[in-house]
Amino acid sequence: MGNTGNAGAYVSDAGGYSHRNGAWFLSGRLAHVATLLSLAIAPFCSLQAATPVRFAGAVSGLVMDSLGKPQPGASVALLNQQERLLQRVYTDLAGNFSFGDLLPDLYSIQVSLSSFVPASRDHVLVRPGMRSLIEVNLSKMFSSIHVVSTVPAPGGLMSDDWKWTLRSDPSLRPILRLLPDDPGASTAGLASAGSPTGGPATTIAGGTKTAVFHDSSALVRLSASDTAITDAAADEADLGTQFAFATSVYSNNQFHLSGDVGYASATGQPAAALRTTYSREIAGDTPSVSVTMRQMNAAARVGQNVAGGAGEGNLPTLRTLSVSVQDKTQLSDVVSIQYGSELDTISFLDHLQYFSPWAKLTFALPRGHLDMVFTSGNAHPGLESQNPGDALQNELSALALLPRLSEMDGHIRAQRGDDYEIGYSDVVGPMEYRISAYHQYVANTTLAIANPDANLFSGDLLPSVFASSALFDAGNISTSGYTVSATRNLTPNYRITVSYGTLGVMTPVADASIFPDAQSLREAITTANRRALTLRSSGTVRHVGTRYAVSYEFTDLKAAVPMASFSTQPDRSEPGLNLALRQPIPFIPFAAGHIEATAEIRNLLAQGYLPLSLTDGQQILVVNAPRVFRGGLAFVF
Repeated sequence: MGNTGNAGAYVSDAGGYSHRNGAWFLSGRLAHVATLLSLAIAPFCSLQAATPVRFAGAVSGLVMDSLGKPQPGASVALLNQQERLLQRVYTDLAGNFSFGDLLPDLYSIQVSLSSFVPASRDHVLVRPGMRSLIEVNLSKMFSSIHVVSTVPAPGGLMSDDWKWTLRSDPSLRPILRLLPDDPGASTAGLASAGSPTGGPATTIAGGTKTAVFHDSSALVRLSASDTAITDAAADEADLGTQFAFATSVYSNNQFHLSGDVGYASATGQPAAALRTTYSREIAGDTPSVSVTMRQMNAAARVGQNVAGGAGEGNLPTLRTLSVSVQDKTQLSDVVSIQYGSELDTISFLDHLQYFSPWAKLTFALPRGHLDMVFTSGNAHPGLESQNPGDALQNELSALALLPRLSEMDGHIRAQRGDDYEIGYSDVVGPMEYRISAYHQYVANTTLAIANPDANLFSGDLLPSVFASSALFDAGNISTSGYTVSATRNLTPNYRITVSYGTLGVMTPVADASIFPDAQSLREAITTANRRALTLRSSGTVRHVGTRYAVSYEFTDLKAAVPMASFSTQPDRSEPGLNLALRQPIPFIPFAAGHIEATAEIRNLLAQGYLPLSLTDGQQILVVNAPRVFRGGLAFVF
């Protein structure tokens, strides 16, 4: 390059710079290079200055009491899956708390505050770039924690810019449609989206939660029994109208209410039984607590000689109150335990109160599983559900089971049993095999005497609530037995079971034929074993929807009753021929719910009836497994 002609300006190609008025300037060539470098470095500089994308998540929540008032100063602990404390914070004046910068994982939350029951929740999921919102309700009885929603965390992966980019695509607009801006319309939209029952939904920090009550179902059954054919009262209460209601409260809490109301056939007096059950899902387990109340009247015709010759109409009302709890715990990968207890209070002539614990231990073996069961006190049919998945029917079955009462020397006694069982079962293809054994000790064993004379065994007969029969205390007896069974699933809708084993019965000793009084009958009753072969079949007729269960037991009884009333084995036998039917009936098209016609026949061939003779020539009939005809209509909603 040559001289520019400007005074004091010198240009040098070799040096690559020029000097003018004492200042140094970049040459033209170096200026172009610097420009290119700045353009290349600029994106990296802007990325370095921008807020980095956050892959961590967060948990925030609100702590309130049962009235919805925020609770400041509550201690909130965050634990990992190994139950190790990670962080602890305290709620502010508005009841809020927050945990930030959490790695995506499952966490546990524990909240405690003086004068409230602590609340805890496991398996709180934290997602990358998202904030989990939870609501804590503290109360003096049942505190709870609910995951309300999951929203994007500030600076997270789910940014508003990214969402608006998706919304700009017309093909995705129907999926990402926004709710109307109108508050009333927005509230209605939240209610319909968050509440299956159409109840209101609540918005918390931009999220929604479902209604308080949802997933509700109900059943109302109208039934009747043929008391003219029924020779003695069954153990189950059937007062004519049964109802059951089930609902979920905040998703993890279940509430059941069932009842049986009507008129007892033997007395014509109103009677009622109510049962409530509350359960809650905690870490895969569902502990529950149940309260059952009954109030009934006994038949005065049979009971006029009860309590030292009380006159007709002077019998007190039978009242019972039962409180039961149950839970299940996984002790290890192969061992689980199901346990519970029941406290019963009975008021009728005398006041009785007793405690009934039970437990079931299950071992998962490489082939099949082994279970051991112990029950004491009342029978526990709910330990082996007769209707898996039918919670309403199971609640009605538990409600119908009455404490077995009798009378001795003018005082009320309750039948109680200690039952020990062990069983092994395995499934091989379409076949299920099971072998089990049991031992029972029963105190104050009751015998049902059909249609006794009013003056029979004064002070030793307790009138039945449901039929013109009475209950007699046969004393204490014990028995042992075993059962081997095989079940074949013919199709998904049909199955058949064949079982063989022994069952305990009650019979008088061989040299006893005539009984002068109650004490001689009590001393002559003893236990014996009978071999029995039982066939069962159950299924659903596909085209008409009829559900049936039929069973028949081949045995030579010549004695009263099977003794396995306390057994929880699923393959325990019932005497004689038994049939149960449930037939859906078309109702109103497009209407919620349906109607079912039900029919039940027990011991159709009247097996297990034991006739006995008294010294005056009178005959009595002992019937612990009565023949029962029952039918009705069930409305399921």
